[in-house]
Amino acid sequence: MKTKWKIVIGVVVLLLIAAGVLASVKYSQKDIVTVQTGKVLKEDLASVVTASGEVKPRNYITIGAEYSGQLTDILVKEGDRVRKGQKLAQIDEAQSKADVTAQEAALSSAQADALASEASVTAGEASVKAGEDNIAALESTVNRTKSDLERYDKDFKRGEQLFKDGLIPRSDFEQRQALYESQKSSVAEAQSRVVQAKTQLAQLRAQAAQLRAQLAGSQKKIAQSQAGLTRVADILRKHNAVAPIDGLVTYLPVRVGETVQPGVQNSAASTIMTIADMSIVTAEVKVDETDIVNVKLDQPAEITVDAIPGKVFKGHVIEIGNTAILRSTGLAASTSTTSSQEAKDFKVVVAMDNPPDEIRPGLSCTAKVTTATRKDATAIPIQALTTRTKGDLLPEKDKPVNPDPVTAKANKEEVQGVFVIGANNKAEFRKVETGITGSTEIEVLSGLKVGDEIVTGSYQVIRSMKNGATVKIDNKPPVVKTTT
Repeated sequence: MKTKWKIVIGVVVLLLIAAGVLASVKYSQKDIVTVQTGKVLKEDLASVVTASGEVKPRNYITIGAEYSGQLTDILVKEGDRVRKGQKLAQIDEAQSKADVTAQEAALSSAQADALASEASVTAGEASVKAGEDNIAALESTVNRTKSDLERYDKDFKRGEQLFKDGLIPRSDFEQRQALYESQKSSVAEAQSRVVQAKTQLAQLRAQAAQLRAQLAGSQKKIAQSQAGLTRVADILRKHNAVAPIDGLVTYLPVRVGETVQPGVQNSAASTIMTIADMSIVTAEVKVDETDIVNVKLDQPAEITVDAIPGKVFKGHVIEIGNTAILRSTGLAASTSTTSSQEAKDFKVVVAMDNPPDEIRPGLSCTAKVTTATRKDATAIPIQALTTRTKGDLLPEKDKPVNPDPVTAKANKEEVQGVFVIGANNKAEFRKVETGITGSTEIEVLSGLKVGDEIVTGSYQVIRSMKNGATVKIDNKPPVVKTTT
C-alpha cells in the first residue's frame, strides 16, 4: 500500500476515534443541568407591604350652603389658614335682617303687654286680699254683735219676768226691750255687710282670674315671639359661613355673585369651601386584599410623595378599613348588586409623623408599611423557592403505574422546598418551612442550615429540574451583549 493511502486511512481512523469519544462525552453529559447557586445565609429581614394612594388631612370639613341666596362676600382665599369661628363668606341677608327686626318689635310689644298685665294682676290680687281682710273684720263684728245680742236677750227676758212679777217699773222693762231690738238690728246689719263684702270679693276674684288669664296670654305671646325670633335669628346666622375648625382652606369653588342652595332630599348643598386640619396629615392608600391580613395598627411606614422627590417621610398606621373596595369602581364591594371576582383593595390610613410645610391634600404618594422584622434570620433568595408534587419526588422505580384514587390524590399534593447541591453535584429537593418575606429574600424556619448550597437559578431550570438531577455550577455573571 502506498504511503499516501496509509496516511489517509490513519487520519480517518483518528477522526472516527475522536468522534466516538466526543459522542461518548456528550451522551454522558446529556442529563447534566447548568445552574447558578448560592449559600443559605443569616440576614436581617423586613416584610414590607407597598401601596399607593394620596395625601389627605385626617380631619376635613366641607362647608355647604345652609340658606339659599347670592354670595355677597368671600373673606378668604384658597390656601389661607383660618381659625375656628372665623367668618368665611356672606350670603345676602337683607330679607332675613328685616324679619329679625320685625320679630324683635313683636317681642318688645308682647313684653310691654305682659308688664301691664302683670301690674294689673298685682293690683287685682291686692284688692282681693283687702276684700278678704274686710270680710274677716266684718265677720268679727257680726260675732261681736251676736255676743252682745245674746247678752241683751238674756237681760230682756230677765226684765220681762221681773216686770211681770212687779219688781221693776215699765220704763226699765221697755228700756231693756229697746236695747234688745236695737242689737237685733245691728246683727242683721253686720250680716248684710258680710254678704255684700263677699259678693264684692267674688267679683274681685273673677276680675283677678281674668287678669291672670290675660297675663298668661301675654306670656304665651312672649314665648311665641321669642321662638319666632330664635327661628329668624337662626336663619340670619345661616347667611354666614363660619369655620368649624382651625385649618387650611383647601378648596374654594365659588365666586362672589354666585347663587348657592342648601341641600334637599336628593340633592347635596352647594359647596362653598373645604377646610382641612393639616395638624395631622395622612397617606390614604389602598392595600391589596392578599396583603391586608399582615397590616396592623401602629406598624411603621415610609411615605414618598411624587411631588417631593428624594425625600422619605416616616409614619405609622392609624386606621385599617374593614370593607373591601372594588378596584375597577372604587366602591365598597358590599354595595355591589352583582357578584364579582375582580381584585379588591382595603383602605389603610398612615399618619405622617412630621409632615412638611409644602405638603398639599390630593398629592399622589406611596406608603411602604413594615409588617414584620427578623434579626439574624436564616434566609434564601425568593427565586430559589419552588414546589413539586409528592409524585414528582418519588424515584422512577417507586412510581405506581395504576395508582388507586387515594394514592393519586396524595401524589398530587404540592410540597414547598429548594434544591440543595449534594454529593457528586446532585441536586436534591428538600422541603422547607418559610416565615416572613423580604424584598428579595425569604425566611426559612426549617429544612436548611446556614452554609447549605442551594440552586438559585435560572428560573426556567428551577421550574423544570428533576429531583436528583446532576448539575453543573456556573456562577459567572452573564455576558451583556452590546450593540453598535
